Amino acid sequence: MPRIIVFLGPSLDLPSAEKILTAEYRPPAKRGDILAAVADGADIIGLIDGVFHQDCAVAHREILAAVKKGIHVVGASSMGALRAAEMDTLGMTGVGKIYRMYKDGTLVSDDEVALVFDPVSGYSLSEPLINIRCTLKKAEAAGIITPAAHRALLAAAHATFYPQRTYAKIVAVAGDALAPATKERFLAFAAASPADQKREDAIAALGYIRELAEKGD
Repeated sequence: MPRIIVFLGPSLDLPSAEKILTAEYRPPAKRGDILAAVADGADIIGLIDGVFHQDCAVAHREILAAVKKGIHVVGASSMGALRAAEMDTLGMTGVGKIYRMYKDGTLVSDDEVALVFDPVSGYSLSEPLINIRCTLKKAEAAGIITPAAHRALLAAAHATFYPQRTYAKIVAVAGDALAPATKERFLAFAAASPADQKREDAIAALGYIRELAEKGD
C-alpha cells in the first residue's frame, strides 16, 4: 500500500475521513509541510486544507518539487482546490466542483474558501463564501428567497470580512434590503439544510485517492 499523507482541517471531520480513506492525516498545510511530507516518504499527498492568513501558505514550488519526484499530489475543497487550479498543467490533480470553478474562472479569490477555525478542535468559526453561494442557490431553488433577496445576501456576504462571515451576520448586513419574514425563513433554512460544498469536495478527493492507491497495489 502506498504511503498517503493528507492535509485536512475544517473541510471534513477526521472520523468521516478515516471511514473513506486510511491515511496519515495532518493539520492544514502551511509553507514547508508539503516538502516535509516528501521527505517523510509520501507516495500520494492529498492537499485539502491549508492556512491562508494565519501563516505562510503552501508554496507552488514545493508542490512542483513533489510532482517532479513522481509523487501524486491531489488537491480539492479549499487550499487544495486553489493550488490545483493553478498547477494542474504542471502535474497536480484537481478534484471537485470548487476546483473546477477556480479553473474556469467562476471563482478567482482565495477569499472564496477562506475561513477561521479553532486550531484545537478544527471546528469552523466562520462560513466560507463558496458555501454561502451554494446555500443561496439552494434556498432560491427551494423558493425560500427571491432572486432579488439572493443578490442582496450575496452582496452582503462579499461586503463582510471573511472571519466574520456567518449566516446571521450577512442577514444583518443586508439590512432593509430584506423583509423580516424573508430573513427568518432564510436563517431557518440555512440552519436546517445549508450547502457544504467544501465537505462534498473533500469526500470526493478522498475517494479519488483511495481508488488511486488501489490501482497502485
